[in-house]
Amino acid sequence: MAGFRFTPEQHAQVTAAVAAAEETTDGEIVTIVAGRSDSYHDVGLHYAIGAMLLLIVAAAVFPGLIDMKLAWFGGGWHSEESVLPTALFLLAIGQTIVFLIVRYGLAWMPLRMLLTPGATKTRRVRRRALQFFRTSAEKRTVGRVGVLLYLSLREHRAEIIADEAIHSKVAPERWGEAMAALIDQVRAGDPAAGMAEAVTMMGSILAEHFPKTGDDINELPDRLIEL
Repeated sequence: MAGFRFTPEQHAQVTAAVAAAEETTDGEIVTIVAGRSDSYHDVGLHYAIGAMLLLIVAAAVFPGLIDMKLAWFGGGWHSEESVLPTALFLLAIGQTIVFLIVRYGLAWMPLRMLLTPGATKTRRVRRRALQFFRTSAEKRTVGRVGVLLYLSLREHRAEIIADEAIHSKVAPERWGEAMAALIDQVRAGDPAAGMAEAVTMMGSILAEHFPKTGDDINELPDRLIEL
């Protein structure tokens, strides 16, 4: 979903879902959507270094390749004294070329995202979600009842992180259906509908443990935050 931006109507759809969900609970739901959670430049660097190391392995496994290049450089002639320095020089040149090809090839974000391991994406999305939770929801309500729904579009991953009062009563597994509904809609190309559906399901869970009370006030913004 490269370059995807929510329309004003989609913003309104998610905001309305948050407002409706909070009508039944003292819980406060914060929604954030980001294009991606990391640039993953280190992944491209790791692949480039790995390609350099593979070239050394290839030279060790297939020494004939070095011999062919040595013969080509020497016009078919080379002395025993010149073999090692020349071989090392060729290997260094080869490593540099391989490193640059892989490094700059992976400067193209779609390819870098494709080759980034799923576990790495999951960790980066989780880390970014925790950062946003700490600045937008954690301990920002009187009853410690804030919860963040965070969606990272390029990674097709989402996180639900709850404040301490919610976390003490709601097992993390309870959010599973809401997460599944969100990701299914993201894959179908309608992330706004997915977020709205997930928010509705989150509201139902919150209402079980933190039903609406008369003195409840809206402590956190209902609007969707798009980064």
